[in-house]
Amino acid sequence: MQQNGKVQADVHRFVVENFLFGRGDVSDTLALTEQGAIDSTGVLELVMFVEETYGISVADEDILPENFDSIAGLASYIQRKQRTNL
Repeated sequence: MQQNGKVQADVHRFVVENFLFGRGDVSDTLALTEQGAIDSTGVLELVMFVEETYGISVADEDILPENFDSIAGLASYIQRKQRTNL
């Protein structure tokens, strides 16, 4: 399992590089879909990133705003899933 800060840093880096075109000054609590940074296709890219990077299977019912709409929310979701997969 990765450390909490590393997971959030990795998610932050992925979001900045893939959706925010290098704008690293974004808050980890910014609502990405509400602000137009990520659309439904972007959410699917985030799901693929989580599954490939962390070996987590993301269930359809887990694709909720509280899990995928912010960097902090996504990092928290990944950490919860890692704890339950031990």
